[in-house]
Amino acid sequence: MDQGSSGLRRLTREIAKFGAVGALGTVVNFGVSNLLWHLTSLQAVRANVIATVVAIGVNYLGFRYFTYRDRDKSARTRELTLFLAFSLVGLVIENGVLYAAIYGFGWDSSLQRNIFKVVGIGLGTLFRFWSYRSWVFKALPAREALADAESFLEKAGAERPKAEQRVS
Repeated sequence: MDQGSSGLRRLTREIAKFGAVGALGTVVNFGVSNLLWHLTSLQAVRANVIATVVAIGVNYLGFRYFTYRDRDKSARTRELTLFLAFSLVGLVIENGVLYAAIYGFGWDSSLQRNIFKVVGIGLGTLFRFWSYRSWVFKALPAREALADAESFLEKAGAERPKAEQRVS
């Protein structure tokens, strides 16, 4: 198998895992925002910001422990700080679209809110995927990954029983 197809396969798996975590976060986001919109008197964008923050928490856990569990874990404070900073930008993108729809165009029905929430989440997701994989959950440097693989192979080789040698 050549390196190109291996890299493409790895990227495809990463996108699928990112999508699975994102789908869960989206369900949480929509659920919380719609509950707040229908059960409280909070303004629509405020309620949506709260829903987005809850989804960000769910997403961090999913990304760290599922999508990017094999990535560098040595600088968790830096990782969490960057994750929150980029998530905040995504929050502004998502809620900026909703704000423009409601306060700029007067589109404030439940259906219109949800449509523009989808648009905002879509734009925010594109930004988040790029920023998380580029800056937050960085791949281990090749040297460290190779050392980890060699260590694993050495341990596996040490545990395997050796074949008897024949003497003629």
